[in-house]
Amino acid sequence: MSLESLSHVTKKLPGGGLVLVLNTGAAINPEAEAMIQALHSRSVGGVASHLEKLQEKGAEKFMASFYVGYGHKSIGDCGSITIFIEGVSMLAAKAIQDWPLYSGQEASTRYIDFSRQTFLNPTGTKAGEVILEKWRSFYLAGMEPTKNLLKEKYPRGLEEEEKIYEKAIAARAFDILRGFLPAGASTNLAWHSNLRQVADKLALLRHHPLLEVQEIATALEEALLEAHPSSFGHKKYAATEAYNKNWVAQETYFAGEAYSEVSLISNTVNRKQLLENKEILLSRPAKTELPKYLAEAGEIQFGFMLDFASFRDIQRHRAVTQRMPLITTRHGFHAWYLDELPEEIRKAAEKLLAEQESAIAHLGVSSEVAQYYTAMGYSLPNRVTGNLPSLVYLVELRATRFVHPTLATVATQMAKILEKEFVREGLKLHLDNEAGRFDVGRGNHDIVQKN
Repeated sequence: MSLESLSHVTKKLPGGGLVLVLNTGAAINPEAEAMIQALHSRSVGGVASHLEKLQEKGAEKFMASFYVGYGHKSIGDCGSITIFIEGVSMLAAKAIQDWPLYSGQEASTRYIDFSRQTFLNPTGTKAGEVILEKWRSFYLAGMEPTKNLLKEKYPRGLEEEEKIYEKAIAARAFDILRGFLPAGASTNLAWHSNLRQVADKLALLRHHPLLEVQEIATALEEALLEAHPSSFGHKKYAATEAYNKNWVAQETYFAGEAYSEVSLISNTVNRKQLLENKEILLSRPAKTELPKYLAEAGEIQFGFMLDFASFRDIQRHRAVTQRMPLITTRHGFHAWYLDELPEEIRKAAEKLLAEQESAIAHLGVSSEVAQYYTAMGYSLPNRVTGNLPSLVYLVELRATRFVHPTLATVATQMAKILEKEFVREGLKLHLDNEAGRFDVGRGNHDIVQKN
């Protein structure tokens, strides 16, 4: 079977993007795969007999009856699918990824050409377009001066390869200027999941406060019903729909008060349990995770300020619970983005921020819609809750020189709090002592095609 002959299910989105459910050409598709595993759990006759039944009867009626009809949701865990979603806002991408079992990839801001990339303008007004294009103009105009300043601050060492050095400089410049990109900038993402998780997530996405996300959910449901008709015909119950609509509308976005510093909000960890595992904590080598069973000791909650650009990175940690911050200008623009600019560009940036904040306020839209026009470098209240193994993994991975400095700083402060809290219980962290420092090694963090 050739790739050209594969029939993928594609649905266009009103905003110009699309949803595509991938057809891999497999002889045993996701629904059939789920059916075989379900039959295997009810019979010891062997998988060969189930394959014969699949050949004889097909998987469609089985899935419609047992997964959808009878609500045996675990059957939906046994078949996986891949969905591609293109031309949607950063906001929509984060809404889809706001799920503990999300697996997939999103386009990096470092590898998108923002001179041509679509910025979504949900108001459809000229005023909205002007705001978006001002962000674009600043981003593009600031790139070369920022690269030149970085080369002055971090000259290339004799032992450093020029190509890698140039890529590292470019990566740092992208990291600085991405703070001035609007959250309405479009992106692409892939979502790989099992049938059950997609259905469960869709049940919430269709009630999301953003119309764009609701439209994506509609297109997804239509495409999935066409691609896998026996797995997405779940009955909708009025009481459940009303309940989900109510809490999703109220609690999707977190708009708490500002934190003056990284704060330990709560700590329910049973110290006696940790002390019983002191040797496990003390003896852990670098690049090794804590045993998952230590999660039973309890949870820790942190509050801190972080810009949305860096939230896009920390949100990848699915093992912790995070609130989706409401993007607003209320708490000011993160100082790091301004401090890293050349002086003449910084003055222009400060003037631009004042003008843009006024223009966004005069759009007369809801706080949710205003996010499309707001730059990703504004500081926002964030809240993260997790057990010790998940938080240790997070801080050790993010408190390094290869992570965006605004996030590396927060992760380092979280690490210091964890060390102080649990030093008596034997917690030992393996941290980068130069987190946030420019390292030419970032130039190697790319996916390139070999000749």
